[in-house]
Amino acid sequence: MIIEVRDDLGSAASIFSRKHPLSCWLSSMLMCFADAFLANFLLGEPVIAPFKRHDDVILATIVWYLVFYAPFDGIYKISKITPVKCVLAVMKEVKRAYKVSHGVSHAAKLYPNSYLVQILVGTAKGAGSGIVRTLEQLVRGVWLPTHNELLRPSFATKACVVAATVLALEKNGSYLTAPHDLIYLVIVGFFVYFKLSAVILHVTDPFAPIENLFCAIFMGGIWDAVSRALAASRDRRAAGHSNENGSIAASEKKDQ
Repeated sequence: MIIEVRDDLGSAASIFSRKHPLSCWLSSMLMCFADAFLANFLLGEPVIAPFKRHDDVILATIVWYLVFYAPFDGIYKISKITPVKCVLAVMKEVKRAYKVSHGVSHAAKLYPNSYLVQILVGTAKGAGSGIVRTLEQLVRGVWLPTHNELLRPSFATKACVVAATVLALEKNGSYLTAPHDLIYLVIVGFFVYFKLSAVILHVTDPFAPIENLFCAIFMGGIWDAVSRALAASRDRRAAGHSNENGSIAASEKKDQ
């Protein structure tokens, strides 16, 4: 998460971290604990609770310091080497799958009859950093209201929604009869496979074709296309009638 903050800052990361260290640290902590912040907010639990373990905060602060202030940017440059980047990506996705599963299980204990709450909390635990990114950018003095996860969800958020839905169905009924360990292993493999595809093959959003087809069929795409076709047909018919009237008027003047 801290590396993503550094990437978001771009070439200005070095200058910003030295001019505004408090803002840089706070934005990094927001991203590190974003899943817990968001899940606690949804469940009505103390939002500040993620900071109750000082060892987690100290560890995150050490990583933040090494990423932003290591000599010659050594740690950050090492993290950008492709094999290291792949290892970090795999670890991150394994942790994401655990967070989604834990979020669904925790919400199921509090709201056993609400699939929606379980899916929302599971998604918040797995993709909270993307949703909280707008607040994190605001801490750094950047306000981009048109670039948020609700308007343009990333693949990670979509994948967390799918995983949380599967886990909620598996936990609350007989819709999925496969063992929980097998379902969890499939979800981990799903996350890791597409993350490595994004890192190595630059695959951005595998859900895009399915979304486009779904929207074309069920979200008015077909009827919009029919409406445009009918409007174009009327325009052509009207243009044809006007041309015919013009030719008739011209022939009458010529006869006169």
